[in-house]
Amino acid sequence: MGKGSKSKKSKLMSLLFEYLKDSNRSDRQIAKVLEVSQPTVSKMKNKLLEAGLVRNFSAIPDLAKMGYEIMAFSFVKFNMDALREVENKTKEWTQDNPEIIFSSRAEGMGMDAVTVSVHKNYAEYKNFLTKNRRFGRFVSEAQYLLVDLGGDVAKHLSFKYLAEKQQK
Repeated sequence: MGKGSKSKKSKLMSLLFEYLKDSNRSDRQIAKVLEVSQPTVSKMKNKLLEAGLVRNFSAIPDLAKMGYEIMAFSFVKFNMDALREVENKTKEWTQDNPEIIFSSRAEGMGMDAVTVSVHKNYAEYKNFLTKNRRFGRFVSEAQYLLVDLGGDVAKHLSFKYLAEKQQK
């Protein structure tokens, strides 16, 4: 990798951190911070997307103000005899349930996967569990952790903290 490539990568990462701090700023505003032109920021933004460093530009909402009372963390241990079928069905299942905001294989606590979902209230959460009982034969154990989104939050979800850490 040549010297120019390293500098370009460094500029791309600087742009990424600027977006993590506040993606609502205009390309012109970010260009001033990075000391480059606005068209350069626009091109670099496209490179971030093409390289997969940014999947999409999205707001991080206040879920409680949107009417969600519960964030559920579901930890699952799979029946490993049906692992291939579980992996295929999981992708379909996560796409069919928009309340699921994250789902992945995981390791720890004797579990194989974690899912994070949000729900308007406890009744909606119970319906979600009932609707998804079809996975019962694939699951050997499940544990749930429910977070009251209207309760005391020590630190709200934001990626700006990563950008701030990087700048130290």
